[in-house]
Amino acid sequence: MKFNAMSRLLVAVGVIAVAVGLVAGAGGAGAKSTKKQTIAKTAAGSNQFDTLVSLLDKAGLVATLDGKGPFTVFAPTDAAFAKVPKSTLDALGNDPEQLKAVLLYHVAAGKLTARKVVKRSSIKTVNGASVKVRVTKKGVKVNNARVVKADVKASNGVIHVINKVLLPPS
Repeated sequence: MKFNAMSRLLVAVGVIAVAVGLVAGAGGAGAKSTKKQTIAKTAAGSNQFDTLVSLLDKAGLVATLDGKGPFTVFAPTDAAFAKVPKSTLDALGNDPEQLKAVLLYHVAAGKLTARKVVKRSSIKTVNGASVKVRVTKKGVKVNNARVVKADVKASNGVIHVINKVLLPPS
């Protein structure tokens, strides 16, 4: 499945969201911060990631994010998924491999706290492509997603909450 200019724009916006969140640090995204739960359980226990958790389940990735890790997840909120055209989400839902590729574009190997993220210009994701990191006066951006909350701790890594869905380059 190829992504059009709108999809690429959504990816860019998603990266910015992550970056701003990393700089913002605090700021309520509703995710529970605990070291006792895995990334998957932390996301499932929040009221902000229902769409993400559902898609992770559909793609068979919940067990991965319940695993040892460590992982860094740039997690789009339900509001971020609401910005993606329904036709794009439907297409991803009907293409398990592409869905998995998109979701893994939100995951990096290792525990990259906000302090580490802001020192990088890019981060290689588990799907093999990299996201760009920019620190601006308005915060941290990952591609074009703004980080709205950084360093949500989990037993197997860290979550950075973003306001856009990241789409890998086609």
